[in-house]
Amino acid sequence: MKKVITYGTFDLLHHGHIRLLQRAKELGDHLTVAVSSDEFNLGKGKVCAYPYAERAYIVEAIKYVDCVIPETSWEQKIRDIQEHQIDIFVIGDDWAGKFDFLKEYCEVIYLPRTDGISTTQIKEALSSPPTEYK
Repeated sequence: MKKVITYGTFDLLHHGHIRLLQRAKELGDHLTVAVSSDEFNLGKGKVCAYPYAERAYIVEAIKYVDCVIPETSWEQKIRDIQEHQIDIFVIGDDWAGKFDFLKEYCEVIYLPRTDGISTTQIKEALSSPPTEYK
């Protein structure tokens, strides 16, 4: 069985998130998703619309996801790969090269982001009145 892992905050879930999870799952038989904890996000300067428990619950309900674990630090990735016997680490290509150090432990794949959508865009759109509907 080929095991895949990805990491993310998954706040304000959108079709780009779903596409990432779908493509990640297509690379193997089992997909583990590490959802960033509230404390970890605050350390990165991120404030989420939904707390960790709700984000994890939503991600766990997605049909492509087999397991959800908390992401509490940058350093846990090697441990997660070893403990969960991961074969492939997947993340968006906006992180290209940043996780190459994991190649010693598993295959690393940077997937292209979905054009035209991001959580940042959603937050910006919600904070300003719409000029048109798409």
